[in-house]
Amino acid sequence: MFVNAYFINGTACAGKSTLAALLAEKHGGILCGENYHEAKLPELDKKRFPNLCYTRDLADWHDFIRRTPEEYAAWVRGVTLECEKVELEILRELDGQGRKLFVDTNISVETLRRVAKPGHVLIMLADPEISVRRFFDRPDPEKQFLYRLMLEEPDPSAALANFRECLRRVNSREAYDAFLSSGFPVLKREESRSKEETLAMAETIFGLTEAREVRI
Repeated sequence: MFVNAYFINGTACAGKSTLAALLAEKHGGILCGENYHEAKLPELDKKRFPNLCYTRDLADWHDFIRRTPEEYAAWVRGVTLECEKVELEILRELDGQGRKLFVDTNISVETLRRVAKPGHVLIMLADPEISVRRFFDRPDPEKQFLYRLMLEEPDPSAALANFRECLRRVNSREAYDAFLSSGFPVLKREESRSKEETLAMAETIFGLTEAREVRI
């Protein structure tokens, strides 16, 4: 069981990355931000981690966006399983340093029940359609890179429609409901709530401040 790690899991566009960064900054912790497992990517064995190595060894990124929704969803499931193995290896190295770890994680809720201390897991949720509608609105370099690739396709509209369906398959209502019923505390995305308010709510859930009323 990890002693110093605080885990944030959930759906896309829920604010996980932003919250993990705010917590790490305020509490002098170590940030394990979005895709922190990529630090290990160069050394991974393709036979053991075929899905993670798919993007590492990809010759033409246009092939990435041309996959069918079924292919994309299967790849994401594989990546999630492989990410968990890599994340656990990284966290074992960091947890003994004595500093708080704030982890934007791919580790499944089933595994988190085994490895996380009570009160050290938070689920953040956004409506599944938000990830589809607003995926390319975010300034993340990797998302803008994918967007540019689609604009280079012979039929950009069809490419965008296909990729949005890929996102819809991954960010499904079923996935949302599974997180919602996980038994862990949940924060739902609220457009009217400020980052500071979300931070305060997370601190209370994690026991990092004096108790205050939390409305979820």
